[in-house]
Amino acid sequence: MNLDNLFQNFCIKNNLEINTYQLAIIDQLKSFYKLNFNQSIFNKLFFKRNIKQAFYLHGGVGVGKTMILNFFFDLVEDKKLRRHFNEFMLNFHDFAHERKEKNEENIINQFVKDLKSKTKLIYFDEFQVTNIVDAMILGKLFEQIFKENIKIILTSNTKISELYKDGLQRDQFKPFIKIMKEQSNEFELKIEDDYRKSGENQKQRYFYPLNQETNFKINKFFRTITKDKNYFSKTVNVKGREFKIENFYEGVARFNFDDLCNQNLGAEDYLEIIKKCKFITLDNIPQFNDVNSNQQQRFINLIDIIYDKNIPLAVTANQNIDQFTSSRLLEKPFKRTISRLYELTSMEKNNEARIL
Repeated sequence: MNLDNLFQNFCIKNNLEINTYQLAIIDQLKSFYKLNFNQSIFNKLFFKRNIKQAFYLHGGVGVGKTMILNFFFDLVEDKKLRRHFNEFMLNFHDFAHERKEKNEENIINQFVKDLKSKTKLIYFDEFQVTNIVDAMILGKLFEQIFKENIKIILTSNTKISELYKDGLQRDQFKPFIKIMKEQSNEFELKIEDDYRKSGENQKQRYFYPLNQETNFKINKFFRTITKDKNYFSKTVNVKGREFKIENFYEGVARFNFDDLCNQNLGAEDYLEIIKKCKFITLDNIPQFNDVNSNQQQRFINLIDIIYDKNIPLAVTANQNIDQFTSSRLLEKPFKRTISRLYELTSMEKNNEARIL
């Protein structure tokens, strides 16, 4: 597989700048592919002890990490699986709950055996760990994944050694850091400009400030995209918890920020809600600070899932998109959220015409 030529053709076809930093990562992916997916008998024997089974790409927001690993993932012809990390861990917890097995190690082994029957490669985009329950079991889980020779590729805003930094009981997370360092080809991608904020990708579904004129514009916009669609409310049931979508027009949904982020909702709820949606309008996003950091964390999770599921978005807020503030604890992951808001509210990436 000639990744260099394929990547350059991919960039030309999609009108993307060919960047030398990105080409250097492509060279590293070439080696990773050769050793893990296209080995000769000689290579299998000679390099067996030196093969690392994970490719971990980290860097700032908007540098092209996701674009590069999406490109690579699409080319791999073996059985493969792309999952949002929260969704993956929910699958694990559901698997454990269904079996009600008390022995954690047995559950992990069973889960990974089942996983191996479905895939040889797992792709986690924008990997981050915020949940203490997940943090405590990840070491054993990933150790078993690597033992079963399942390959992993990941993007993250954080290098491995700083994952779950300042998290509760971080000592119990260190076995995961150790195994990831042992098993990962870790690289940083650096590019000065965030391509998602470029002049060719200006936001067009981001409405501010919150006033009568903005309200008129968003209402007019919403009427346009729901024209000739039937209105009805939609109830989502997540393990006995019910969430009612009041403004629902055949997949086009409108929410207030408080509906989704000022209630006790998590990734599992967002995944089920978003499954019903083809387009989302989110009103009244506030400024964030240390007082409403819980709401901000939910907002980060929500935007990650909307982005991962490729759902177009329109929003209203009281300030321009580059004027958001953040709680101190969430400053770093929130940069990713802001960058994704640029992309999600852009006509170029997601044209609402497809749902009209």
